[in-house]
Amino acid sequence: MSESDPVSLAWAEIRAGLRRDCGARTFDGWLKPIRLAGHDLDAGVIELVLPSQFMASWVESNYAERLALAWRSMLPAIRHVHIRAGDVAGDAAAQTAPLDIPATETAVAPEPEPQANGGAALDARYTFDNFVVGKANDVAYNAARTVAEGGQLAFNPLFFHGGTGLGKTHLMHAIGHEYRRRHPGAAVIYMSAEKFMFEFVSAMRSKDTLAFKSRLRSADLLMIDDVQFIAGKDSTQEEFFHTMNEIISAGKRLVISADRSPQDLEGIEGRILSRLSWGLVADVNPADFELRLGIITKKLEGMPQVSVPQDVAMFLARRIQANVRELEGALNRVIAYAMLTGRPIDVDFVSETLADQLRASTRRITIDEIQRKVSDHFCIRQAEMTSARRAREVARPRQIAMYLAKQLTPRSLPEIGRRFGGRDHTTVIHAVRQIEKLRKADAEIDADVRLLMRQLEG
Repeated sequence: MSESDPVSLAWAEIRAGLRRDCGARTFDGWLKPIRLAGHDLDAGVIELVLPSQFMASWVESNYAERLALAWRSMLPAIRHVHIRAGDVAGDAAAQTAPLDIPATETAVAPEPEPQANGGAALDARYTFDNFVVGKANDVAYNAARTVAEGGQLAFNPLFFHGGTGLGKTHLMHAIGHEYRRRHPGAAVIYMSAEKFMFEFVSAMRSKDTLAFKSRLRSADLLMIDDVQFIAGKDSTQEEFFHTMNEIISAGKRLVISADRSPQDLEGIEGRILSRLSWGLVADVNPADFELRLGIITKKLEGMPQVSVPQDVAMFLARRIQANVRELEGALNRVIAYAMLTGRPIDVDFVSETLADQLRASTRRITIDEIQRKVSDHFCIRQAEMTSARRAREVARPRQIAMYLAKQLTPRSLPEIGRRFGGRDHTTVIHAVRQIEKLRKADAEIDADVRLLMRQLEG
């Protein structure tokens, strides 16, 4: 790649802009080591490499979008910027020639193996080995393993649903990797619903829908991510429905994800929702404290050079509750700042480094929310929380709700009492002490309180 090559010139300009905008310390520590490993302008792909997986993950988490925008501003044809770890010295030769990636194919990690019949590349970071399993995701994980193993299926399709950053995409990539490992040469296609729509519309405009249909329906394993994006797109939904039918009728495997359950998806045709519900619907719930701590521990196992005390890991797991992606990003940020400043990682350092994020992630739990959750848990009417009834089946849940209000909200004892039917603050004190005593003596009461705390904090 000569210095007059437009890609090289663009990269030089981008590097200069990064140094100017990010400052010398950040640039020299994290961005300067990035090397241009290759490119394919026809496919709109740029490949960047860093000397370690940790650095690649950090740049991916913190600068991927910025790098993509910078490349597109210089070369509008660029659509994808791939960031990976590799031997920077060994990649020098790759910088002398463009990437040899056909426009309809990309590479499947961990080795440059063509992605059968198109679709996005499977991400090497997302495997079953590094997926942390807990109560929030164990059904989805076991279903994913069943699909990936390639044996007889009792369900098809497999439908994942859950909020952003909870692990749906990780599971889909893991299925692809494992299925291909067990079935070399199998046609595996992973793509977002947005890409499905884009390619289908492009095929209609070029009057080449037959090739599009043939490519997808020949897959042994087809995975479509974020299907909610085709809501309201009638022609795309028509094609999506027929593709689903062809895959399932042929006995091939179909995996689909969305941010909501089929019953809650709006703007999607009823026949598609019916077919989605026909298989196994597995929800991926927000991670509880134990799972969040397990995720941090697992990530740190891959960074033996980094020293993070257990109290810091527990602090992060307790405070960053939104989703796994945000949790991992917070950990990366803490480690990066520690390496840049040379300061030891302790709770004070984490609080300072993540001050803005911690403020934003602090969820305000209300007394009304506590009353509703406790009422549902003990199968009583919420009105009983403020009633004068003293029957045990009502009084005990009410005491637990007062206890939780004291533990999880900043409200004063008199204010808590007023919210529970105008009771005196001494009643709240009695309830708190009673539940504290019962938690030590009654394992069932303690389990109920723990569960309610996890649900409210999650």
